[in-house]
Amino acid sequence: MPDSSVIATDQAPAQTALVPIETAAHSAASADGRMRASPCAMPAIVPDEPPMQAFDTLDRAGASVDHAFHAMLAKVTGGLSPMAMYSAFADWGGHLAVSPGKQMQLAGKAMRKWMRFIDFATSTMPGAQDCHCIEPLPQDKRFAAPEWDNWPFSLIWQGFLLQQQWWHNATTGIAGVTHQHENAVEFTMRQILDMVSPSNFIATNPVVQARIVETGGANLMRGALNFADDLKRSMRCLKPAGAEAFQVGRNVAVTPGKVVYRNRLIELIQYAPQTETVRSEPILFVPAWIMKYYILDLSPENSLVRYLVEQGYTVFMISWRNPGTEDHDLRLEDYRRLGIMAALEAIEAIVPNRKVHAAGYCLGGTLLTIAAAAMARDKNDRLQSLTLFAAQTDFTEAGELTLFINESQVTFLEELMRSQGFLDAAQMAATFQLLHSNDLVWSKMVRDYLMGERDKMTDLMAWNADATRMPYRMHSEYLHHLFLDNDLAEGRYMADDAPVPLSDVRAPIFAVGTERDHVAPWHSTFKIHLLTDTDVTYLLASGGHNVGIVSPPGPDNGHYHRDYRVHTKLANDMYIDPERWYASVQPKSGSWWPEWRAWLDVHSSGQRSEREAARQPGAVAAGYPALYDAPGAYVLAA
Repeated sequence: MPDSSVIATDQAPAQTALVPIETAAHSAASADGRMRASPCAMPAIVPDEPPMQAFDTLDRAGASVDHAFHAMLAKVTGGLSPMAMYSAFADWGGHLAVSPGKQMQLAGKAMRKWMRFIDFATSTMPGAQDCHCIEPLPQDKRFAAPEWDNWPFSLIWQGFLLQQQWWHNATTGIAGVTHQHENAVEFTMRQILDMVSPSNFIATNPVVQARIVETGGANLMRGALNFADDLKRSMRCLKPAGAEAFQVGRNVAVTPGKVVYRNRLIELIQYAPQTETVRSEPILFVPAWIMKYYILDLSPENSLVRYLVEQGYTVFMISWRNPGTEDHDLRLEDYRRLGIMAALEAIEAIVPNRKVHAAGYCLGGTLLTIAAAAMARDKNDRLQSLTLFAAQTDFTEAGELTLFINESQVTFLEELMRSQGFLDAAQMAATFQLLHSNDLVWSKMVRDYLMGERDKMTDLMAWNADATRMPYRMHSEYLHHLFLDNDLAEGRYMADDAPVPLSDVRAPIFAVGTERDHVAPWHSTFKIHLLTDTDVTYLLASGGHNVGIVSPPGPDNGHYHRDYRVHTKLANDMYIDPERWYASVQPKSGSWWPEWRAWLDVHSSGQRSEREAARQPGAVAAGYPALYDAPGAYVLAA
């Protein structure tokens, strides 16, 4: 990718001299034959123009100034482009200004809402029977406590929801506004309203007021201590309170195993068998490198790795190295070659003549799909099956995350990444928190600082605070080729200098989506049906991007009302759109892990009961000795 700090300039040949312009009006011959110069004549020789190198230097200096200014501004705005937001609001405001019909509709809606509110206010005076004039959305729990139904707080939150509903009407449905600009404006106004929600302030939150009376104000004292502790941890770049209770290698990521291969980007972990015999094909996990790998190996009762090892599978895991400034030039192609392909080569040596069940999570699943397509293109049939956990291959419906992805925003973000060499974990975390600010920001602040309470830290919450960095060049390619240009879905993505059509994949696919996923919406992951010409088993689990994946069998373990839908579309079956699919597939209760394990059994070679003697990690004779104990060194690096 060319360095954006250097701007190419046209190299025109320099003029060395100017020929004098003479006409009859400008010159005359003297008596002695010598030429007499006219006062208007140009000189025969003028100084040379400045060399083009000077202009090149000036151009580079200008680009450097822009880069430094944009990087400084990006740090102030958290990586959000002011021009991207200006464009969105200008598009919305301009089209609204020339839409008198829409303005009339909004005025009518405002009047109707005022009438509903006045009617509600008169019916909820002290002593009167009250009923709501507007109900919150199912996911909005801010006003669920019974104290909110007491007068005058019922007036406050009902008026707030009516206002929020009106702003939604005002920011959507305006003819001519681009889809992305409409979503950006609606999202921004929702964030502003969430900031001023009556639940966020002591004076308008009856639950907080009741707690103050109950504790004599001790909750505010505890909240102040919580705030001071969080501020200290933020300034020192420490993990959130309670996360220290979960230490990698002590009570999370503790499934026994060995690191059997290492390069500059990955450590490959082979887990020790826990059964005397194992199934012939091993499993390779490819986690996302935006976080540490151990979401798939949390505490023993929540570990997918342990579950599979106990079921008699040989399991390998890629543990990505957390990149630093020296890794700013790592490419997405490097992650494929040094990650997945290097791991498959090691597995081939350790477990020879065996195909592999490959499973990728989130961004790791996207990369795994690229690798599988490249292998299919090159007639490499080492994959027995392909499993994708909440992984996208088409990015046209990537949810609210696309609000932050356009040319202006990506360019602005690239300036920030280039100045650092990577995208920092805290900067990524801030973006994801914005997507669910009610749950991840404001509700947490009310609970921690006004109520004086702390949520009990869990292994999943501790993992979520253990983020990694993203190399500048890799993340730039990811944003451009996948999010902006959708090259993978449209057959333009290049691997080994040739395109990788997903339709070449012939290994059977098991794809998992989650119903409340704000990172990889299930309608987006469902598009794997359209992009491949193989058998696809699609499973939709309840929960979100992480909770929906961590779903161990047995007692709920905090996973309330778990269920899933699953259906297999054979290669020759007709396509069913996601809405009809959802309506026609009946839900099943419980964990989906046994469903996947049964699918792996069916799609293993030979008989389902066929097993072989378990191997210990590594293969010294093949040049892959066990190097050291799992979880390895890369996962421990800050």
